Amino acid sequence: MRRLLVPLAVSALALLPVAPALAEDAPITIVIKDHKFEPAEVKVPANKRVTLLVDNQDVTSEEFESAELKVEKIVGGRKQMKVAIGPLKPGKYPFFGEFHEATAQGVVLAE
Repeated sequence: MRRLLVPLAVSALALLPVAPALAEDAPITIVIKDHKFEPAEVKVPANKRVTLLVDNQDVTSEEFESAELKVEKIVGGRKQMKVAIGPLKPGKYPFFGEFHEATAQGVVLAE
């Protein structure tokens, strides 16, 4: 009887839906390096809440700021932080680093 139950259980598990949301829920990484955002243009799905992982690889702090995204957070030197944004309507949402505004510029594109 056990010999029949194990293959039956394995077969039943194979029929369970795999959670595709795991890949979708992975944060989108934005790196701060040399006082610039990389990538400077980030595409996100419209009408969906997403998480950005801001990875500051510089030794100095930077502020991730955007009035349009309603975000203003400081990320320390050689630190990371997560920022939840959205859901966003389709469009462009600029962001910048207030401490190095001349070079730290970017945009979120909701599509």
